[in-house]
Amino acid sequence: MRQPSIAWVAGALLCALLLAGCAEGELATLEPAFGGHVFDQPVELIDLGGGRFLVAERAGRLWEVRDDGRSIEQVLDLTSVVSVEHGEHGFLSMALDPEFETNRHLWTFYVRHDPLRAALVRYTWPDGREVEHGSELIALEIPQPAESHAGGSVRFGPDGMLYLGVGDGRYGTAPDTSQDPSKLFGSIIRIDVRGATAAEPYRVPPDNPHVGVDGARHEIWAIGFRNPWRMSFEPEGGALWVGDVGAEHMEEVDVVERGGNYGWAVVEGTHCREGDRCNDPAFAAPVHSYNRDVGCAVTGGIVYRGAEVEALRGRYVFGDFCEGDVWALTDDGERELVVRAGTLLVSIAVDRKGELYLLRFYEPIMRLRAK
Repeated sequence: MRQPSIAWVAGALLCALLLAGCAEGELATLEPAFGGHVFDQPVELIDLGGGRFLVAERAGRLWEVRDDGRSIEQVLDLTSVVSVEHGEHGFLSMALDPEFETNRHLWTFYVRHDPLRAALVRYTWPDGREVEHGSELIALEIPQPAESHAGGSVRFGPDGMLYLGVGDGRYGTAPDTSQDPSKLFGSIIRIDVRGATAAEPYRVPPDNPHVGVDGARHEIWAIGFRNPWRMSFEPEGGALWVGDVGAEHMEEVDVVERGGNYGWAVVEGTHCREGDRCNDPAFAAPVHSYNRDVGCAVTGGIVYRGAEVEALRGRYVFGDFCEGDVWALTDDGERELVVRAGTLLVSIAVDRKGELYLLRFYEPIMRLRAK
């Protein structure tokens, strides 16, 4: 019997040490980013260009880090205002303004103290300096009546508008707040923050679907979500992909359309929760859903447009927080395993080259690489 080479043994050991997904059938592998530095519960990652990245931690600390990990500097500390009393609260999301290079605006979304409310807040970050606390502009606040379901993504669309995923503000299998367009709970909102001021922190785009509808919140773009956790716009074509966390039965992935209704709390993925109401033709079906024997909380992902992993190009890559598996959708909407990343997979980020990074609590941030 032929003995394995030293190189083969070394590679196998490296795969095991890095949880690198070297098992047969996986499409990619992983390597530590930023020199293997372990951040405290990292939740978001943004490529700033020039080898610099911005990493946000759940407690409210933001760090600028070089791609080699040799320089890590804190640029913002919001720990005094961010609430982490409950497991799904904290600093949740951030995005650079489309005009960031000139206006230096950083948009953030986090849960604040006393009373608990989720806040969309803009800060100014002068080049080469710390983010200015005094530049805080609170654009929107949403009460948080429960310990969970605040939502979790602020993103700018190809139209320049700001999109925000808002949870249903409830715990467990609560009433149909997500089916009530008079409230922002359980929705994706779309607002215009260009030229935002304290007097007018945002405007409602006139083509939003509920503009002119009495009693409805005009900010709403789509409804029927439980807890939209991570969303992204497809680099080519601009489709909005959302991972919506389920309750007892199913997790789901949606492609969100203007005025769409994604069914919660009447349906959960493809599972009917409320009898005849499930037949409502207004409900849009998920692109993909999976049962609780597969995972327990979907982590929405990215349509991959990088060059490193050819087998993933043009495919939606997403994962599960509890199991740590990362999948890519096939053309027929099925899952194909990309890599087993380890548990507590909270976010999938992308750099300016289209390459993907996996953020897990208590572990190094990992880059997705070809096998």
